[in-house]
Formats: sequence, C-alpha cells, structure tokens
Amino acid sequence: MLPQPVKNFIDIFSKLPSIGPRQATRLAFKLVAGGKNNIENASQAISDLKYLKICQNCFFVHSNRENLCDICANKSRRRDIIMLVEKETDLISLERPKKFNGRYLILGELSKGGALESVQKLRLNHLKNFIKKELNGLAEEIIIAFSPTVYGDLNASIVAKELEGAAKKITRLGRGIPTGGEIEFADEETLGEALKRRS
Repeated sequence: MLPQPVKNFIDIFSKLPSIGPRQATRLAFKLVAGGKNNIENASQAISDLKYLKICQNCFFVHSNRENLCDICANKSRRRDIIMLVEKETDLISLERPKKFNGRYLILGELSKGGALESVQKLRLNHLKNFIKKELNGLAEEIIIAFSPTVYGDLNASIVAKELEGAAKKITRLGRGIPTGGEIEFADEETLGEALKRRS
C-alpha cells in the first residue's frame, strides 16, 4: 500500500533514537506534504552531516580543519579538569549554563547491565594516556556527569574505579538534577547548581 520510497524512509528513520515506525511514517508524510523544496532542504541538511568530524580528544563532532572541536582547541579552557558525559546532547546541555571551563570526554551510551563496551574502554584508555602525557599523570579533577538514574550511578562507580589514581579527585554532579532525571532535559539553572554542588 505504501510507495517504496516511503517504506525506505520509514525503515531508515525508525531506527533513530525516540523515533519508531509510526513517527517515521508521520515524518515522511509531513515532508511530502511540504513539497519538493522542503524535501530538498531536508536532504541537503542530512547530506551535510557527512562533512562533520569527530574530535580526537573528546569525541564531540566538529567541522574544523584541525582534528579538535572548538572546546578542545580553546586555549583558555582548563585541560586538567575533565568532565565525562554519556552523550553529545549532555555536553551541549552542560555547556549552556557557561559555568564549566574544563574539557570533556564523551563516553558513549551507557549499558544498563553495568559493563563498559569495548569502545568505552578505548575512550577511557585514551583519557588515561592524555593525562599521563599532557598532565604528568594526574588531572586536577575528573567529573563523572552521568544522569542520576540507577544505571547512570552503576556506570559512574565502574568508571570511577577505572580512573582511580588518574586525578586528585573524582567527583559526581550535585543532586540538583532529580534522581531518575536526564541531563539532556534539565534547565540551565539546575545544571549550574549541579556543577557547583558536585562532590
């Protein structure tokens, strides 16, 4: 019943986070109803994503000529205070209050089973090597900024053990964020307070 291009669209977009087959179907029909210009603009926006690169330090996306994102390339930011986040949207949310002047490391989506994936282990090893080479083996502070959910807390304790001895102190965000809440959806004031009250 559905034309093949719509089926193809649904097949691809239903695999994205928070978009199932029903939402993907709605998106397809919304784009079609908007006309060819609308489809061309959406197509161009998606196509332009291929020009993005991943930062060699923190694994955030960027379009700079160098291999560093704007945050890692900024010499006025502290390199010895490192905040670990789960995903890119957490980094964006934590940057919004403009209360943090260190650097980041995006670890990747956390497992609900309490085990680190091989990519996450590689990223933590990358961080340990950075601390060893660039900071004489000891960061001032590592902040584990995972959402205060059951699996966020579980993974935070695993990561803290992995990074033991790599920093003078390893802290967590303060509980300005309610337990079970997501960093991505917290407002700027709450995130600012969570940064201030980290322990």
